[in-house]
Amino acid sequence: MEEKTKQLLDWSQWGCQWIDHLRRQKTLNRELERHLHKFEESFTKIGRQATRMDKTEAIELLPALIARAEQVQEQFHHFLRLAQLTEDERFDEPTMAHEELLETEAVQGAQEALAVTPAQMNQAAIPAPAAYQAVRDTAREPVRVARPVAPGRHTLPPLPYAPNALEPYIDEQTMRIHHEKLHQKYVDDLNTAERKLVEARQSGNYDLIRHWERELAFNGAGHYLHTIFWPSMSPHGGGTPTGDLAEAIQRYFGSFDAFKQQFSQAAGKVEGPGWAILVWSPRAQHLEILTAEKHQNLAQWDTVPLLVLDVWEHAYFLQYQNQRDKYVENWWNIVHWPYVQERFQQARKLRWEPF
Repeated sequence: MEEKTKQLLDWSQWGCQWIDHLRRQKTLNRELERHLHKFEESFTKIGRQATRMDKTEAIELLPALIARAEQVQEQFHHFLRLAQLTEDERFDEPTMAHEELLETEAVQGAQEALAVTPAQMNQAAIPAPAAYQAVRDTAREPVRVARPVAPGRHTLPPLPYAPNALEPYIDEQTMRIHHEKLHQKYVDDLNTAERKLVEARQSGNYDLIRHWERELAFNGAGHYLHTIFWPSMSPHGGGTPTGDLAEAIQRYFGSFDAFKQQFSQAAGKVEGPGWAILVWSPRAQHLEILTAEKHQNLAQWDTVPLLVLDVWEHAYFLQYQNQRDKYVENWWNIVHWPYVQERFQQARKLRWEPF
């Protein structure tokens, strides 16, 4: 029960972080802000109720509280997909009336979720929040975006846990600098590169094409790899994978220990800054371990990243100094295998003719 209560608190914090992220990244109209406030109240209230429960109360009340959290999360995911659209994007689309209808349905659903009774919540068959996956040992369903990201409109994804949640393996200061400063810089520079390339297409002036293509590759790869990196870790991580992913690792690498040793050695031997990456090859139909210098050099096309480890010095130097091997060794304690399994299940559906 104590573990589930802790996970409810983590979930509550996750929701509040998402809300803070939305407010910093977007200008929301009054109506959306009002409903966002409703979600914020719900996340905070559930977290507060979980904190105040003693062991005796938890046995009786915790299942209903978890069910309510699941209901709120499902509606909040719907809200997030709609909130990712900026106001001008909505008005540019011919389906604006349809989007507004979906938005209204999402808001009404959220209000119903906040008012549902414990008995009704216990009967609801709703996917569990990501914070509960360590207990239920299943992978969460990804949040699907409403439409492609427009050029220059990428945003920084929020951390799926508190900045200090990975301690003692990764310290809070490193996480804050890494996420809020460095990842944000990749996002900003990626947006700049995309906008400059739009200008080049419109004007026909490609004098700086080499520069902006390099910026596009470097910052785009940095943004996408970090977006995989954050949810690849969890305060409830560690251990070993299960299910199809465990079988695939066993089949190709011989054993989990052999895979772990090769991955760790690859991460430790990356020349300069870069990454170690577990990928799925739709062409060869097997897993592979690759490394990348910087973000994009030495990459192998036609593969899907499943698990990534950032070995740039900014990811570990404050805590580990030049002991990259120690950082890599401790990182295994926070690997979020359900997330890796989720990516594997999606990637393995890709099957192309082998050559």
